[in-house]
Amino acid sequence: MPKVSSVIVPYASYLRVYEPLAAFPEPERSHWARYARRSDRPSYQDELRRSLADLVPTPPVAVPVHESSDAFVTEVEGVLCVCPWRTRLRGWQALGELAQELPPPVLDAVLPPVVRRQAAQDYERWLAGNPDARPWIRTATWQVPLHWFVLVSDAERRYDEGSAEIPPMLRYRTPMVQARRRTARALRTLRDTLDEGPLIDGLVDVGRWLEEFHPRSLVELDYGGLVHVLAPAALDGDHSAADVAEGIEALRHGDGATAGEAYGRLMERWRAVRDRRSAN
Repeated sequence: MPKVSSVIVPYASYLRVYEPLAAFPEPERSHWARYARRSDRPSYQDELRRSLADLVPTPPVAVPVHESSDAFVTEVEGVLCVCPWRTRLRGWQALGELAQELPPPVLDAVLPPVVRRQAAQDYERWLAGNPDARPWIRTATWQVPLHWFVLVSDAERRYDEGSAEIPPMLRYRTPMVQARRRTARALRTLRDTLDEGPLIDGLVDVGRWLEEFHPRSLVELDYGGLVHVLAPAALDGDHSAADVAEGIEALRHGDGATAGEAYGRLMERWRAVRDRRSAN
């Protein structure tokens, strides 16, 4: 079993895709087959701990020099599925989004302009030779984007309050075919009933991303470090996927009042998380 790091890293959620080995070309397929047999595979917390360690040196390492050879591994109906970390690619992409997340003085203090410029140049050169690259993992800080909940159902929810040795966990897992079907159906409803906006734009974007993967993949929505922001009672009562599904179904039937109630529950729940972000 993967080891559990003693370092708890807040506060991000994750959308992951696990692809069957057959989706990977050689020699990568053989690499992951050997990797899956290891008993010392790192955990979810270990991945983030390694990323944060790169920010400690002076100057900080904005993006790893080499791409990670690690992955998360699971079995789906007896089929081995792999979710490569691709830490370097995700680091480059996250770096491009930082300007929208942090005020310029804070951003310059965390990652000096010269470090960001060098990382951007490295990414541009790398992307020229890898134009079709895409990550298997998407990350959101201090939230779970509402359009992620469209991909899953409340029946697929799993919550474990954890223990002194094991951190709490709240996640959903669904077959790729279900995630795509729910995305397409929700998009039809939202486009018929709402004006263009962040929810529709987000669904279009995530739908295109899902199309990049093998149809027998597994999609995982993981609350990650957000479980350390919310109280156990709040986590236990968090059925955001059910609220999103109820709201979309109400819109499909022209029931604006029920849709508004579901949206209100979502906003109240996630406002508490955003307030904690502001306090920090």
